[in-house]
Amino acid sequence: MTRRTLLWSTLAMAAPAPLMVPVRRVMDSRAKCTPNQLQQWWNVIWPEASRNFGRGGIRLQTSDATGEIKRTASSRPLFTGLERGVINLVITDHVPLDYGATAGVTTAWEGYDLCVIALSDAHADQVPYFSVNTCVHELLHLLLQDVLLRKPKWYQTGEREVRIDWYATRLWLFGQGDTIRQSAEAYLKRPRPG
Repeated sequence: MTRRTLLWSTLAMAAPAPLMVPVRRVMDSRAKCTPNQLQQWWNVIWPEASRNFGRGGIRLQTSDATGEIKRTASSRPLFTGLERGVINLVITDHVPLDYGATAGVTTAWEGYDLCVIALSDAHADQVPYFSVNTCVHELLHLLLQDVLLRKPKWYQTGEREVRIDWYATRLWLFGQGDTIRQSAEAYLKRPRPG
């Protein structure tokens, strides 16, 4: 055995196994995404998000499905194709107006953990602390558990956005994911509604 092999073997044993986070990517069958938007998502945004989380010791264990964002008679969004016990990442062309966001939104919706990504406004990492990968940003809302806070005060909403972008930047630039990993472990262990 060479010294190099011994060194890499030792480092590999010292590194903790990646934390597996189940993500169900649900493509909205009603979405009118352009070929360029879909190409940007599959070739740039999603791989970058997966790579960023991987650098922080978190592996996104994905499955794919088709669903829809429908409207009830009261104009409330109705999501189909979701699964309980996983992060449902709905990929669509726009965020329903009820949520007041353009690129993405994350919420606990009727017992489902839900991230909605609008490909019309989603983007990869651009400017540290201000314009991070949309997918990473939205997934961090769940993994850092800030969407589970009931009725936040007016100042907590903006504070959460700044906090998420700070953690996303540290993950992107420095691979620092210890705090995210600890919170994600707690998130995965929490009791889920049946």
